[in-house]
Amino acid sequence: MEMDRIKVLHIITGLDVGGAENMLYKLLSCMERDNFSAEVVSLTDIGPVGEKIRALGVPVRAIGMKRGVPEPLAVWRLSRSLRKSRPDLIQTWMYHADLLGGIAARLAGGFPVVWGVHHSNLALQANKRTTIWTAMACAWLSRYLPIRIVCCAEASRRLHAELGYAAEKLQVIHNGFDLAAFQPDETARLSVRRELGISDTALLTGLVGRFDRQKDHGNFVQTAAIVSARFPEAQFLLCGQGVVRENAELAGWIEAAGIGSRCHLLGQRDDVPRLLAALDIAVSSSLGEAFPLAVGEAMACAVPCAVTDVGDSALLVGDTGRVAMPANPQALAKACGELLEMSAASRNLLGAAARRRIQENFDLLHTASIYDKLYREVLALKGARAAQERGKDSEG
Repeated sequence: MEMDRIKVLHIITGLDVGGAENMLYKLLSCMERDNFSAEVVSLTDIGPVGEKIRALGVPVRAIGMKRGVPEPLAVWRLSRSLRKSRPDLIQTWMYHADLLGGIAARLAGGFPVVWGVHHSNLALQANKRTTIWTAMACAWLSRYLPIRIVCCAEASRRLHAELGYAAEKLQVIHNGFDLAAFQPDETARLSVRRELGISDTALLTGLVGRFDRQKDHGNFVQTAAIVSARFPEAQFLLCGQGVVRENAELAGWIEAAGIGSRCHLLGQRDDVPRLLAALDIAVSSSLGEAFPLAVGEAMACAVPCAVTDVGDSALLVGDTGRVAMPANPQALAKACGELLEMSAASRNLLGAAARRRIQENFDLLHTASIYDKLYREVLALKGARAAQERGKDSEG
């Protein structure tokens, strides 16, 4: 390390839009450059989040592995890349990166590795088989490859301890939220309504998330149908990768629910803070989450949230929103209804409490400081082990 500046190499499965990918970007955006230098390696391709990371001045490169198919050759390429980079430590993000990055680090000379876990649901109906198999392989190898394992939620820690991960290595570092980027915006309400062509008084409910089985958009659509029957002025904003009219499956659900005129599918957007700030309530309808960024970001915008009870969603929301059972549109519609039937003043007070909860418990800068401490602890442990080995050699 030069002048105690720590070189961290981050290995991630891919850099498409997603919670772990965005958390990596957010972490890199606020880590102290005087204390850390960073590089990022994607096992697949660069992706839109990779371009955002490059814009921070952080080098990003891709191994070119096919998605969902672990390749032995990728381990060799990654190992060779690590030998050239010579990082002080390696942080991996998500199962495939944990597995392949951990093996490559061992082959490259034993760089210390911190794994990152971002799942809290490994049920077959919510995951690909390869994801489950990779997680199981990681459980066995967790005793040998990583020094620490970071879980972004307490629910993730419990799940992976039960799966057989080395429990003594598991540590929870919750996702953090950028309170400067996500904040209340009075002008957003009217401007978004102008864009959508709806009235200024329409109750606007939103869901931000890519189209993925874990997000359970089908649950949201059924919930929206129930809500719209009770609240004739209700409108629904959905945005995220794959959330477009051309998505035949999603469009079919909306048509069957009879709410096509109320649903606004915006696809992938770069103005998510503006869209969230325009909502009356935000919803997470997921089957599986760990510590959902979209919920915390809505709360930072002072928007009350109705969430399913998965991962640490209930912990995140606390008493500033409503929680419902997953895969239960009636329950989620009841939770949404309780928020929508409030007066605007009461919702605003609840939203203000939500932002305070983020400020006091889940600020991004606080999260970054915990990673800072972790990295220093890992390097101190590495140094102690090296000194111990030198002592053994001198005794021999």
